[in-house]
Amino acid sequence: QVTARTCALGLAATWDPELVREWASAVADEYTAKGANVILGPGLNVHRVARGGRNAEYMSGEDPFLGASFAEPFVSGFQDKGILTTMKHFGLNQQENNRNTYSANIPDARALWEVYYPPYQACIDAGVASAMCSYNLVNNTHSCSNDQLLNKDLKDGMGFEGWVMSDWAAAHDTTVAEG
Repeated sequence: QVTARTCALGLAATWDPELVREWASAVADEYTAKGANVILGPGLNVHRVARGGRNAEYMSGEDPFLGASFAEPFVSGFQDKGILTTMKHFGLNQQENNRNTYSANIPDARALWEVYYPPYQACIDAGVASAMCSYNLVNNTHSCSNDQLLNKDLKDGMGFEGWVMSDWAAAHDTTVAEG
């Protein structure tokens, strides 16, 4: 009962922000017809593992500028029609192998802000409603319990004011203090 559409990476391969807006608007119409009010997208991780199991979900491909350039048309294409958007998978969800145990260790904050965070910042600037934290660890702390990632970087650094949800079983703690 839905239209089969291209994956986010295929959409990004067009390099056409207006096409992203049109695509998002058309999908939003289908969401509205079905009574849905939130899409779990856009996926924004920058590809670093060529065989990453979720690479097709991510509009950034290997380029943070590409992902950032599609944030506004994606978010507004949905939200202008009343469908809330959820940017995912924050953060650094690079692989599906051992996704609950591997740690993406990026000790250099500059790399985070220049390579990995621009698509998320662009979504926040566009008014994204929520963020989904990921299964993996970041610097040896689970993403969904990571004070640095969720509070200091996402909320304080980027100014995110929406809600954070876990990627289904990615919440390893029930602490609210970590974001």
